[in-house]
Amino acid sequence: MGEFTIIGLRVVRAAARSGSFSTAAENLGYTQSAVSRQIALMEQAAGRALFERHARGVQTTEAGRIVLRHAETVLGGLGSARQELDDLAARPPATLRVGAFSTAMAALVPRAIAATAPRLARVPLREGTSPRLLSAIARGRLDLAVVTEMPNLPADTAIEPLLNDPLLIAVPPDHALADQVSVTPAQLRGARWIAGSAEPSSTLLGAWSDATWEPEIAFVARDWFAKLGLVAAGLGITVVPGIAVPVLPPGIALVRIDHPAAVRTTQVIYRREISATPGQIFIEALRDAAAHLAAEVRHRLR
Repeated sequence: MGEFTIIGLRVVRAAARSGSFSTAAENLGYTQSAVSRQIALMEQAAGRALFERHARGVQTTEAGRIVLRHAETVLGGLGSARQELDDLAARPPATLRVGAFSTAMAALVPRAIAATAPRLARVPLREGTSPRLLSAIARGRLDLAVVTEMPNLPADTAIEPLLNDPLLIAVPPDHALADQVSVTPAQLRGARWIAGSAEPSSTLLGAWSDATWEPEIAFVARDWFAKLGLVAAGLGITVVPGIAVPVLPPGIALVRIDHPAAVRTTQVIYRREISATPGQIFIEALRDAAAHLAAEVRHRLR
């Protein structure tokens, strides 16, 4: 027994609609012999006659009506698929305005963009602090943003967690702590710090310090490369988020901070109107990238 084919089903449908093999051939642009051959193949696949032949034309048998019903479903579905593909080709390129804090922009967002590149033609980017990004979301200037703070959500927005990112200490490879897996905050109290601000409470230091000590901030540098350059030169130590691990330059050793507050929750906030496509596509890519980054951090810190 043969197989049903798309061409054969199309010929069966044309013959059933016109009641004539010759008219079906004319409508399809086939020769009459080609139509007769396709009908014969479809009858072979069905294992019985699909048409009753009469002097004035043809009429479907009971088996023919069964095949015709399914042919309409199959060919209709293929027609819908073609229309959707044509609509996709005619659709203007999808644009998604994305914001993120600096380390997410360096490590997390690029992976999500690469994963969605075939479907998102344009992804304008904005780097900034979480409060500024949340303000841009509220004003409609961004579609989604990767942030670190639990905000009061602007209207018509939603937020989803991506990962709980461990905070790590970056030290030069010859530092006394370089060979340790983890350190307590108490072990860090005599250190010279490189921070993004002279105010400890406004930097990552504030995530796990307390009122019993005042860290010595030796250098202030907002740029991550500047911070890590100062660390590599042995001029101090700094805090880095775990998601930065894959993009750190060589010559830096990493140590865990043994404290429950030494973690930073990374989340994605988005406008609800983009939660379907392309927004949800990008959010799913962010989730995947976050999971892979978390696995890389665990592997690096073994």
